[in-house]
Amino acid sequence: MKVTKTGKKGSQLPWEGSMQKDSAEHEGYAGVHSSVWITENNNTNANESKDELLEQIVSRENLNQAFKKVKANKGSHGIDGMKVEELLQYLKENGEALKQSILDGKYRPSPVRRVEIPKENGKKRNLGIPNVVDRVVQQAIAQVLTPIYEKQFSENSYGFRPKRSAHDAIRKSQSHIDEGYKYVVDMDLEKYFDTVNQSKLVEVLSRTIEDGRVISLIHKYLKSGVIVKQRFEETEVGVPQGGNLSPILSNIMLNELDKELEKRGHKFVRYADDLLIFCKSRRSAERALENILPFITKKLFLKVNREKTTVDEAKGIKFLGFSFYRNRGKARVRIHPKSTAKMKAKIKALTSRSNGMGNEARAETLKRYIMGWVNYFKIADMKKLLQITDEWMRRRIRMIYWKQWKRVRTRFNKLQTLGVQLQKAWEFANTRKSYWRTSKSPILDKSLGNNTIKSLGFLFFSDYYRQVTA
Repeated sequence: MKVTKTGKKGSQLPWEGSMQKDSAEHEGYAGVHSSVWITENNNTNANESKDELLEQIVSRENLNQAFKKVKANKGSHGIDGMKVEELLQYLKENGEALKQSILDGKYRPSPVRRVEIPKENGKKRNLGIPNVVDRVVQQAIAQVLTPIYEKQFSENSYGFRPKRSAHDAIRKSQSHIDEGYKYVVDMDLEKYFDTVNQSKLVEVLSRTIEDGRVISLIHKYLKSGVIVKQRFEETEVGVPQGGNLSPILSNIMLNELDKELEKRGHKFVRYADDLLIFCKSRRSAERALENILPFITKKLFLKVNREKTTVDEAKGIKFLGFSFYRNRGKARVRIHPKSTAKMKAKIKALTSRSNGMGNEARAETLKRYIMGWVNYFKIADMKKLLQITDEWMRRRIRMIYWKQWKRVRTRFNKLQTLGVQLQKAWEFANTRKSYWRTSKSPILDKSLGNNTIKSLGFLFFSDYYRQVTA
């Protein structure tokens, strides 16, 4: 089905009868057990309301808060092309009609726009970008569901939850290791967001949400489809990764696994779909893995990547970009070598001599990246790593300037301006050494010293690390 634009962009609400099929029309899909096949209409009455949850979702206060959140997050447009900047005017003109269509059960979410994001292993992660209006509605749903489900969620889950972070997950892992649980099941749920069994998810939702209209609305989002290369594809499985609802829906599904692990007495830490189960011996870890697999595959209908799921000592695994080691009998945290390699590749790209970036823009982009990277990894032991990285990065920056001072006369004048004596400046300006070799020369190291590079707007890892950990 070709997607074509009709009329003014964003001028129509997605009413019943648009390109998306009503989710009740879907009767089943391959690979789903018929015993758990549930639609929005046969598991719960889509018109039934016991707690008026839908009214809370579409209340003026909640929708305003959702709009502010979507606006703050910015993000790309969906298939209708409407930008976040156009959202306020649209809602002023169509907000009441949007609210009423949701209450009447006539609202139909648009398909998401497929975007592929490269992964470290060379493969690609599928993201689904909803229209900005759908993002507001999804955010409004998430805001109402969050306080309800926070009461149910495990203390051992940390991803996409208020007042919890990756740092908390790492510290909890350290605590388990210090208690003697030094062997780990590093669980890999294969393409989790793409393989969530929607009918199982609806069943889990229906245990808590008594307003059938909310279940119906969520189910419509799950079934709204995706646009891939201008063609519509149905979404019979999965939760589109990229929408505002995806994080809480993923936690609601995996909370079933959390409760099962707790019932079995396991020590574990989960961040989104990254899961570590801690054990005191390799044998008990292997046994824990084999015993939990049937629950994951037969009860939750999720897939486990057996090749990537490993049993190892805690020091041998990568978790959220970190790794663990022991020092003086205590579990310590450092940055995993793959995370370091990824960071250096990014710095290398930003300090490339031929990326077409101006020096001011380069300094600003590097600054933003360094601040974000250090803030994330600051709990790790990394002083020496940052010192080495700074030296290498400064050398690359000097190389950039040396290349830009292409002519002998330009180099001579720049070196003199930076305080190099006339004879040395002339001698050095005529060098035939490579850019990289010249960047480490004593003359360039002094003339473009650390303070000079700072004055040009560049930020160093070590300086910012000291600032945030002081």
